[in-house]
Amino acid sequence: MTTYYRAIPQSDAARPEEALSLAGGWSWFTHVEILSRTETPKILPARDIPAEALQRIVSDRSEVAGLSMSKPQIMGILNVTPDSFSDGGQFNAPDQAIARTKAMIAEGASIVDIGGESTRPGSGYVEINEEIARTAPVIAAVAPEIDAPISIDTRKAPVAAAALDAGAALINDVSGFTFDAELAPLAAKSSAPVCVMHAQGDPATMQDDPAYDDVLLDVYDFLEAQVCQLEALGLKRDQIVVDPGIGFGKTMDHNLALMARISLFHSLGCPILLGVSRKSLIAHVAGVSDVSERLPGSLALALAGVQHGVQFLRVHDVAETHQALKLWFCSISGVNNVA
Repeated sequence: MTTYYRAIPQSDAARPEEALSLAGGWSWFTHVEILSRTETPKILPARDIPAEALQRIVSDRSEVAGLSMSKPQIMGILNVTPDSFSDGGQFNAPDQAIARTKAMIAEGASIVDIGGESTRPGSGYVEINEEIARTAPVIAAVAPEIDAPISIDTRKAPVAAAALDAGAALINDVSGFTFDAELAPLAAKSSAPVCVMHAQGDPATMQDDPAYDDVLLDVYDFLEAQVCQLEALGLKRDQIVVDPGIGFGKTMDHNLALMARISLFHSLGCPILLGVSRKSLIAHVAGVSDVSERLPGSLALALAGVQHGVQFLRVHDVAETHQALKLWFCSISGVNNVA
């Protein structure tokens, strides 16, 4: 029987002496929730769990693509696709992409995620040559213009290779390195940091009828297996970011269960990425079908993730997220000391 240890995150200004920092970041904890597939959850003092498990939770996270994990990093979304659910077709040309990327950096983004294949529910496959044609020229145009790393959002090794050659620094795979067997070896050979996301099924069918034994533990087990596989190929664990994949093959209840205990994924010893911006979870909970009305929900979910120590927030609305983060940190510290 596998035992799972989840730090119970806190952010109050009054921090007890015995408190431990969560992943070397801004949140702290004194207790952990013990989870398993067969027993009722229980809570124990953090220092009572096995030393190896505790070390994974508390250890400082190394820089990823030159970015510090001691504070949340905003990943701005740049879709160079005609059919993305939120901004399809708006930034396909290099000049449009450069302008939008510069704007996001000025608004507070520290990394930009560029993708050429929509992964919204029901979306279809994009041929490799087409995806390269969409992404590589844009990355080549944008990279010299900004002082920030670029992430390539792709499932395909040839697309990632072209993107790395064009100036990308991180590979973000929504299939968790299960779609293309050549992508993980490419990442290992290039030593590029990666993001491993969980998704149940292909984007075209993933929302048909998603089912889990225990969504939190099932997603954790998948991510742990993929991280170990990438390590075996030569990638360092501290250069692997994990993403539970909110909205990818999950119902509203599945998504909420992951949000409520997302701090569990710190037990993998990896930084966590949360992508909830404008997603249908907000529509289901708040009753707003129009994507343009989902900003308040996007911010609420982002701040919930930050409370749990999430290091990357993948967002469409950079300026608003940056402002929300600044006010959140000022409110928990009581001083205005956030850049």
